[in-house]
Amino acid sequence: MNIIIITGASSGMGVEFALQLDNVFTYTIDEIWMIARRKEQMLEVAESMMNTTRILDMDVTKPEDMERFKNLLVKEKPTVRMLVNCAGYGVMGEFSKLNMQEELGMIDVNCKALTQMTYMCIPYMRENSRIIQLASSAAFMPQPGFAVYAASKAYVNSFSRALTEELRKKKIYVTSVCPGPVDTPFFDLAEKDGKTLAIKKLTMALPEKVVEKAIQDSFHKRSVSVYSGYIKAFEVLAKAVPHQILLTAMRYMK
Repeated sequence: MNIIIITGASSGMGVEFALQLDNVFTYTIDEIWMIARRKEQMLEVAESMMNTTRILDMDVTKPEDMERFKNLLVKEKPTVRMLVNCAGYGVMGEFSKLNMQEELGMIDVNCKALTQMTYMCIPYMRENSRIIQLASSAAFMPQPGFAVYAASKAYVNSFSRALTEELRKKKIYVTSVCPGPVDTPFFDLAEKDGKTLAIKKLTMALPEKVVEKAIQDSFHKRSVSVYSGYIKAFEVLAKAVPHQILLTAMRYMK
């Protein structure tokens, strides 16, 4: 059985990946497994999809849910043609003033769960399988006011780049997706205690465009997918200019 697995599949980028991959792989895979906590939202999305879907309402941060998922893999023994790790969130604000559990939760979802899901799925992959990890342009440098989120996405990007090299001999290809701000419900939570820089909002992208490019880059075996000229320029800037200079400049941006 050939499957696609998508985490965070109840909203935002996860939904967009589900819809676009459903079109790309119409009737050429056996099932798309959609994973998130909100079952009803996933069922609504699945109604408009052509491929057979399996709805797994689970929390990727709960050991008992991940154990259930592990047992399902052992039972079904699927071939994972693609894993898309979209589950994650961010909270803006001064680190020492934010809720500690929300900060630790970002690490649990963005880093720990993504790592565990990847580890569990790799044994079920074969030549030409793909892994897409949702990182962020926040991975390119530290982000005051978004400290833990940026650090967590730097982990995702670094982990994915290293995994690209480790899995190359098996011909399994990993793509780290590093978009700037994307017009999704992400900001409903992210901005409850802080606001993103106005200059970032000028680069807001449509989720369908970001996902379309990510899928194309994955098919072309690219290790990093960066959407829009603005974010590509930021990536170059973050590599060329010492971070302390950029951090100093950010103090004066609103």
